[in-house]
Amino acid sequence: MMLRELLEYRRAVRKYDPTRQIDPERVRECLELATLAPTSSNMQLWEAYHITDKEVLAKLAQACLGQGSAKTAQQMVVFVTRQDKWSSHSASVLKAGIEEIHRNSPADRQAHRIKLQETYYKKLMPFEYSRCLGVLGLLRKMLVQAVGLFRPIIRQVTEGDIRTVVHKSCALAVQTFMLAMSEVGYDTCPLEGFDSLLVKRALHLPHAAQINLVVTCGIRLPEGVRGERYRLPFEEYYHSV
Repeated sequence: MMLRELLEYRRAVRKYDPTRQIDPERVRECLELATLAPTSSNMQLWEAYHITDKEVLAKLAQACLGQGSAKTAQQMVVFVTRQDKWSSHSASVLKAGIEEIHRNSPADRQAHRIKLQETYYKKLMPFEYSRCLGVLGLLRKMLVQAVGLFRPIIRQVTEGDIRTVVHKSCALAVQTFMLAMSEVGYDTCPLEGFDSLLVKRALHLPHAAQINLVVTCGIRLPEGVRGERYRLPFEEYYHSV
């Protein structure tokens, strides 16, 4: 399908066909495609838990408040953010960036570009992602407010702001996954109605992991799609400047 067809086909499915199974390997391939989604500073602070075990699916259905989409799902994928891994990811991205510079940049530009990468990932990332009960975020906010009096600067630097950035990046991966699933003829439904504590218990997630979305997977029943899709008039979204 072309992109418009994929977007029109994808719906939030509330009830799946129990007689039609989906291939876990195809779902895994869709998750591999999700890794191509962009993330802020390429930090990739998200993970996906692909659930096929019936007992775990039952626990997650309960954690998702007994919603029909969760109770009838053939499989589920739980997307989580891992802001706590910023240091190791920053080091990995920096290493890959330096290797890419050595391979593809002109010799006379390599030192300068490596220095920029090191400044970004060894100084800016610790400045943005370090946390301490909100205190560091407040200090960052005060600093950028002062600097912002003299020049443009990124102002979303509190710990809450950075948490939002990480969740936005994860959501891009979720959308990429759902479109990939549509391309192979599988259906999904992103759920935000869940007990995050029960989800974390079912998957034995560490305390630092945060649930972004629970995505149910299967093949739709006709009644699994609730009526025609409604969107507000385009003019309420679109602003030409």
